[in-house]
Amino acid sequence: WDAVPVVTPLNPVLSLRDVGVLRDDRWILREVSLEIAPCLVTGVVGPSGAGKTTLLRLCNRLDAPDTGTILLRGRDTADVPPPDLRRRVAMVFQRPTLLGGTVRDDLARRRGEEAGDTVLADALRRVSLDPEFLDRSAAELSGGEAQRVCLARALLTEPEVLLLDEPTSALDAGPRLAFERQVAELCAAGLTALWVTHDLDQLHRVAQRVVVLVDGRVGFAGLPTHLAERTDLVDLLTGEATDGR
Repeated sequence: WDAVPVVTPLNPVLSLRDVGVLRDDRWILREVSLEIAPCLVTGVVGPSGAGKTTLLRLCNRLDAPDTGTILLRGRDTADVPPPDLRRRVAMVFQRPTLLGGTVRDDLARRRGEEAGDTVLADALRRVSLDPEFLDRSAAELSGGEAQRVCLARALLTEPEVLLLDEPTSALDAGPRLAFERQVAELCAAGLTALWVTHDLDQLHRVAQRVVVLVDGRVGFAGLPTHLAERTDLVDLLTGEATDGR
């Protein structure tokens, strides 16, 4: 790829250094080096199969790299016990998955038996849900409500980083925008988010930094305004979004 403007943040929360993932003799990711800025949303986009979800899963060691190093505030994540790492780097998946019972039951499983209603109610308030949702059956929630409960569950361990794997792809416009606003407010309050999306309109709404993956490599890392200058990548991403509809 041609040289691109790169924004190097001060005191990055996550740093990936020459990271590679090899599966069945194919490089899913190769020579990926990135630094993720604190308190911002970094959007991750790219064609299908570019390695976007794999990139997220590496950040809390749901997958492990075959080459390179991933650092969380300067410490190799391989040296952090996985339960501790996943409390600090929490993930919200594409489809909201609740574990049954009431919302209280679901949240308490994440926090542990010591969690009282005050803690759980505060988690719901952080995602703009009324504490009365604690008594609601998880099976009766709408898609948007369920995804916000999943976000509340992720926040219960007070993470430093949120990994978001297309969390609004199954939501209608209203709940999608509400979720975006919620994440923006959380980042304004000090959280860092790494957000995979296929929706270019959403990318421009939510992201202050952008990473484009193409064939497992970083094709661009920088500001959204600079991405607009890369017509080759914009055309590739626009074509991918059109094919996906």
